[in-house]
Amino acid sequence: MTGANLFIDASLIGVGGTVALDLWALLMARMLNMPAINWAMVGRWIGNMPRGQFIQQNMMTARPVRGEAAIGWSAHYAIGIGYGWLLLALRGPSWFAQPTLFPPLILSWALLVAPYFIMMPGMGSGTAGSKTSSPNLTRLKSVIGHSVFGLGMYATGLVLAGSGMADG
Repeated sequence: MTGANLFIDASLIGVGGTVALDLWALLMARMLNMPAINWAMVGRWIGNMPRGQFIQQNMMTARPVRGEAAIGWSAHYAIGIGYGWLLLALRGPSWFAQPTLFPPLILSWALLVAPYFIMMPGMGSGTAGSKTSSPNLTRLKSVIGHSVFGLGMYATGLVLAGSGMADG
């Protein structure tokens, strides 16, 4: 497999994990009335960074940013793709030829540091959601979401390997 093919497969695996997470969030919103992450607010947070505002006290009162929904959704998928590349960097081409469950799952759990210690505090929710109305539920939703993302990366890897695409 060439480097370009690996790069594409890693990107597809990241997108696959992100799509799985989005489908899970949609299912939870419809079946359990649990609101999904508002990606426009993530875009607002990111969009205010060039203004030197890295930490917001309350995203609803933060200065709106033009195109914040597009910024948030783009960041969401770019991060997913980046995680696919990280999986490639850590596991190498052999995982892509014969995917196994635990590497993407463990990676997705390790990456909980990002929402707990960067995103949530930066968006005014405190470390690991400590300032939310239900911190333990917020943390549990993150663990479940990251688990679904890891399972989605694994499933996408299986599809790519089974299709022969991972062979180059």
